[in-house]
Amino acid sequence: MPEKLRSEWVVRIDGKVRRRPEGTDNPDLPTGAVEVFVTEIEVLGPAGELPLPVFGEQEYPEDVRLRYRFLDLRREKLHQNIMTRGAIVDSMRRRMKEQGFFEFQTPILTASSPEGARDFLVPSRIHPGKFYALPQAPQQYKQLLMMSGFDRYFQIAPCFRDEDPRADRLPGEFYQLDVEMSFVTQDDIFAAMEPVITGVFEEFAKGKRVTKGWPRIAFADSMRKYGTDKPDLRNPIEMQDVSDHFRGSGFKVFARMLEEPRNQVWAIPGPGGGSRAFCDRMNSWAQGEGQPGLGYIMWREGGEGAGPLANNIGPERTEAIRAALGLKAGDAAFFVAGDPAKFVKFAGLARTRVGEELNLVDKDQFALAWVVDFPMYEYNEDDKKVDFSHNPFSMPQGGMGALTSLDPLTIKAFQYDITCNGYEIASGGIRNHRPEAMVKAFEIAGYGEQEVVDRFGGMYRAFQYGAPPHGGMAAGVDRIVMLLCGTTNLREISLFPMNQRAEDLLMGAPSQVSAKQLRELHIRLNLQEE
Repeated sequence: MPEKLRSEWVVRIDGKVRRRPEGTDNPDLPTGAVEVFVTEIEVLGPAGELPLPVFGEQEYPEDVRLRYRFLDLRREKLHQNIMTRGAIVDSMRRRMKEQGFFEFQTPILTASSPEGARDFLVPSRIHPGKFYALPQAPQQYKQLLMMSGFDRYFQIAPCFRDEDPRADRLPGEFYQLDVEMSFVTQDDIFAAMEPVITGVFEEFAKGKRVTKGWPRIAFADSMRKYGTDKPDLRNPIEMQDVSDHFRGSGFKVFARMLEEPRNQVWAIPGPGGGSRAFCDRMNSWAQGEGQPGLGYIMWREGGEGAGPLANNIGPERTEAIRAALGLKAGDAAFFVAGDPAKFVKFAGLARTRVGEELNLVDKDQFALAWVVDFPMYEYNEDDKKVDFSHNPFSMPQGGMGALTSLDPLTIKAFQYDITCNGYEIASGGIRNHRPEAMVKAFEIAGYGEQEVVDRFGGMYRAFQYGAPPHGGMAAGVDRIVMLLCGTTNLREISLFPMNQRAEDLLMGAPSQVSAKQLRELHIRLNLQEE
């Protein structure tokens, strides 16, 4: 028997389990009432000196944690997150099957497709110079399943996108609950999926409230009220257009801006924020965000407005703004002005900041909602052309008639997102299942019919042979798990994630390959000299 055992050694112990002697119980331990009387010990796997601690939750450099992920996963919180992830996926599967869906597996090696992000390409040895792509989503396959008569499909699907790392998405790969249904309207999909997602959240909410009967918010209203298409509805602040109160006023900066028809002034209410210190703090924050500042009005006891803006526009307009925003003494309002298309993102950040600073955000809930009526197209400033704004396979509201008679930038799509606490957790749409409408939709975005046939030949051909109206969505498994585990870092809910540079430090990927492998694939490298 060894003289000593160390932390994390793997051992076999023979002995007798018995009650602890009187007075030695420890109620703080799960095994506090029993002990093992050891008769023999065998070391099965001694452990070297650990590169990181596995007890406790102290901070440790991420590169070390990822390189030794097999040790990091022994940490109690991370281990529990991974077990919770498995339970959440089980819950999703069970609830989908209860709703009459059947699970299918679609191919991983597929064709390159413009889904909106860069593909991971896989060279073909058998077909020199040609490449497979890893699927950005099973979009086309699941639509083809609808053509084949499998009316209710779902899959816990791995998806691959060669994107620059982002805080809200794991680099390289992620998982989604992928869904498609035939013979449905948008309302049918909402009725099928809302109880599934609500049920999953309720099961793992640990006492937090979960929205029942989700609100439906039009995309334009979401941008207008919250400055984002993924609003955090735990924050009660709603922005308002107060342009009329500044038009022709004594505040010349705003008054001149409003002479340009597309310019507006929006107000961000700040209940309880009517102190000079808070308003100055918000102004400094805005300057740190690259803005010239953040105009404000404070309302004193008695209801009169204070601050430079109030002095410039006068008491009558100041009172009208207070009444419009439903504010009272001790409150404030902040103002952003210009072209809403340019300031909306900043306005949304300011709304979030005000809500957090004034403790208005109710952290004890999961606030779920549908965001609907997304624009079908947007104007691409870089390429100076009309582009798809979301999913190119969505049905335009108004169908073929809208595509042939309306300004493309005014067409809305049967497209929707699920949002929760400021995150987009699902996205979907009713599909454009008419071949002529599909060709027209792509034509508006600059694709010719032959290009549609070349890129989406399988789906285009399938639509010629009796395509049912169909639609679906995909919910982000990783983001849902992240929210339910109470973390904001996706690497805390994934088994073997990459770092922010899209490197797998544990396995050493991406790695160089041999000259023989490259020759077999008919590939020659053309590397930039460092």
